Amino acid sequence: MITPSRQTGSWRKSSYSDKGGDCVEVADGTPGVVPVRDSKNPAGPHLVFGDGAWASFIAALKND
Repeated sequence: MITPSRQTGSWRKSSYSDKGGDCVEVADGTPGVVPVRDSKNPAGPHLVFGDGAWASFIAALKND
């Protein structure tokens, strides 16, 4: 499995993110995985999801 560094890709917030800073960021540019981190603590730990798991998560959010 590829383990991206904190500097990997271009981190971005969702356009639906709360303007108060309560949001997550995802990084683009790492094939096969989606790195996720807390926007309030960008230097802290991050999670890495496989593409399929991330797609399922987003689909569930859209359907809820």
